Amino acid sequence: MSEFRAGFVGLIGQPNAGKSSFLNRFVDEKIAAVTPKPQTTRRRVLGIISDDVSQVVFVDAPGLIKTSTGINSFLSKELQSVMDESDVLIAVLGLDTESPEMVDEILDMVASKKKPWCAFINKTDLQEKTHRLGKIIEKIELRQGAYFTGTCSHEEGVPKSAILEFCRKSLPNNPGPLYDAELYTPHSMRELSVEIVREKCFEFLEKEIPYQLAVRIIKFDETQAIPHIYFEIMVSKETHKGIVIGKSGATLKKIASEARQEIEKLMGIKVFLQFHVSVRPLWMKNEKMMEELGYVISPK
Repeated sequence: MSEFRAGFVGLIGQPNAGKSSFLNRFVDEKIAAVTPKPQTTRRRVLGIISDDVSQVVFVDAPGLIKTSTGINSFLSKELQSVMDESDVLIAVLGLDTESPEMVDEILDMVASKKKPWCAFINKTDLQEKTHRLGKIIEKIELRQGAYFTGTCSHEEGVPKSAILEFCRKSLPNNPGPLYDAELYTPHSMRELSVEIVREKCFEFLEKEIPYQLAVRIIKFDETQAIPHIYFEIMVSKETHKGIVIGKSGATLKKIASEARQEIEKLMGIKVFLQFHVSVRPLWMKNEKMMEELGYVISPK
């Protein structure tokens, strides 16, 4: 009987390096929120690749951040937890990263875990940044790591077969798959729907507002012919509520329309969405509220 390998592959990198795009590209489904803004990923997102001899579970972790108050404390702990619990690590590095020190820090973090690891250098299509490629490769080789290059935004921009082969041979032996082999993610439609709405908020809202905003489902009613999903968008300041809604409700309508289209594509059916924007001052510093939103890591 041939050996079966299965385990978790943590995607580690600085904010906006392309980890979520990397994950979506591998599973060929939109399961992780992707925007040009950093810190779009708040909670780990899992994508599953299964075949007859292996199951690779990619884990998209929040990006490395320097502050550790409020929700940033959760993001830092979530990142560390993903690194500790993964069997293999991939350092996702953007060629557009302005800070060489940040590249060093990511590579040192990954290499220090003493686990199988490699690096993926993303955005190699940026011609004006190609002079950085050799320098980043030198940093990886200095730490005795393997590396792959590509561009997640392009259909064939990621060497999926080579990366999967690296992951498969690095994963531990297992009696069988960790998840149902038919799944491409273990996340529920509720969880994925929340991430889609939050992504649209990031897209259509400026400055600090998306970072002080949270989304949750109040009710998911599938008893009707067209499922009804009721969302609460929480902001921390009264002034932010008006900005989220927009003049004559225009901004909220754009968020709702774009979110509905993506959720319908995900679910394969028509849906009805309803939104309520509420003000909850300092929600990101309220541990009970953070726990309700899933932004607390339970002690092992």
